[in-house]
Amino acid sequence: MPVTLTKGQKISLEKEAGTKLTKVVMGLGWDAKKAQVDVVWFRQLRSKDGSITHSGDNLTGAGAGDDEQIVVDLTRVPATVKTLVFVVNSFTGQNFSQIENAFCRMVDQANNREIARYDLSGGGSHTAQVMVKVYRHNDEWKMHALGETCNGRTFVELLPVIKPLL
Repeated sequence: MPVTLTKGQKISLEKEAGTKLTKVVMGLGWDAKKAQVDVVWFRQLRSKDGSITHSGDNLTGAGAGDDEQIVVDLTRVPATVKTLVFVVNSFTGQNFSQIENAFCRMVDQANNREIARYDLSGGGSHTAQVMVKVYRHNDEWKMHALGETCNGRTFVELLPVIKPLL
């Protein structure tokens, strides 16, 4: 078990290694602090760089098909952006037990083909769900279904749930 050093502490390397040393390696490990770049929601319908747009808030859910859409132009998302997180939440505080036929889906806009669907029906006293993260991996976009239920009216209230999932 290595010694956990504190500032100013001195140790015998050979004593700690248990042998005579001939070469050593000083290793360094770190992770970049995750930073929120931008947010798109009903109060900001477009990302600052224009790569993501929100269709606007639908308060009734009336009509067939998608009630709201977020369109992402993956070719315009800056290379520095590694992860996009999609969240469904009720700003009015209505919980999932008060809605039916709810779904979230990913569609290829070029041919309108549905790629993936997540069923939100089944109720629950939660007011939000962190749905998926879309992320870059080896120059390819991938999706990870999260389905993490939580409570909150805005993305700010959901950040404590979102950050550990990144």
